[in-house]
Amino acid sequence: HEIEKKFVELAGGPDARIIIIPNAGSEPKKYSEIEQKTFNELGAKADYILFTRETADEEANLKKMDWANAVFFTGGDQSDLTRDILGTKLLQKVFDIYNNGGTVGGSCAGAAVMSEVMITGNELLHNDSTGSFITIEKNNIETKQGFGFLKNSIVDQHFLKRKRHNRTISALIEHPNLFGIAIDESTGIIVYPDETFEVIGSYQVLVYDPTSAKDVREDKNGNLGITDMKLQVLIAGDKFDMKTRQVIK
Repeated sequence: HEIEKKFVELAGGPDARIIIIPNAGSEPKKYSEIEQKTFNELGAKADYILFTRETADEEANLKKMDWANAVFFTGGDQSDLTRDILGTKLLQKVFDIYNNGGTVGGSCAGAAVMSEVMITGNELLHNDSTGSFITIEKNNIETKQGFGFLKNSIVDQHFLKRKRHNRTISALIEHPNLFGIAIDESTGIIVYPDETFEVIGSYQVLVYDPTSAKDVREDKNGNLGITDMKLQVLIAGDKFDMKTRQVIK
């Protein structure tokens, strides 16, 4: 629970009023209750909202958002989450909390959804059920619109354990103006208002930076190439500046 513990601390400790949004997950009520219990045990106040696309903007939900000073998105399928909430007043309330200095976070899908260009997890050319991505290839990695808390990067998750390097690299060669933040399991980043982030948790965060690379190219089979893409491997406690894309010493 290291990440939830840090989340509570950032949200104000005993003053934290956290709303859990579980729409990425297959059992929203169950996982909301588990998360709520964890947050309560860590000394915060927590509540959750259960809604569909149609009921997102109901008065009761918006009232709960007015009560909250922090929002936590649980894991699952990030496309389900964006389907239910993009373009709603409810999401606007999440941004209001964030813009007023509140804390917004999430696990797994709740992390993937933070970037504007969001990896959905689907492949368009290979139906690869083993869960590892076997090519670095054009038009294979599906991306959709995420929440856009992070405008200049693409977030990937479960990264080292599930061998998602090819997925992240493919998405970045196709979006070479963005950099990739690839977060492993039981690991997280805290993004501060000055656009720096700090790594917390048990494993690593990799940053792939194609923004000053050159010669994005492809062969006749659609395999992608790029020259001089940078890679940083960050461990707990490391800090990174997203404006200069440099590790902070």
